[in-house]
Amino acid sequence: MVRWRVAGGLLSDERGLLLVANRRRNGSVDWSTPGGVIDEGESALVALSREVNEETSLVVSAWDELCWTVEVDFVDADMHLHVEVHRAAGWSGELAFDDPDGIVHDGGFHDPISVAERLSGAARWVAEPLQTWLDGRADGRPHFRYRATGPPGDLRAERLWP
Repeated sequence: MVRWRVAGGLLSDERGLLLVANRRRNGSVDWSTPGGVIDEGESALVALSREVNEETSLVVSAWDELCWTVEVDFVDADMHLHVEVHRAAGWSGELAFDDPDGIVHDGGFHDPISVAERLSGAARWVAEPLQTWLDGRADGRPHFRYRATGPPGDLRAERLWP
């Protein structure tokens, strides 16, 4: 089984929450918070700081709290995804999009209505935990668990917990 560890960052201020547009291999675009894969030997927060900088040019000076975690079992791909999402306590710089991985190509700060609109096409394991957090329904540091089945272009996700 292939195991992936990923970290996501919540950067929010008076302008709203930062979301980035991700162009996938098939040409489709989805929106998420910035973040990415935690490399071998890297801590989640070091990886997250690196990924936010690579994707947005912003430099995070401090991380505040772990807000939630997600696990997804991709049954047909024999893959497991573990995600942890942290809130940034401070950052500096100007937004610019020159992702070395060629995935993130746009982004910006969005109000709650705009966030909900952009997340309408996102995977359940991205949209549901974020919407729970935005709605203030997240008690403590919730853990979300999903099971995804089907081929990559037609994944169906079932929420197992909570």
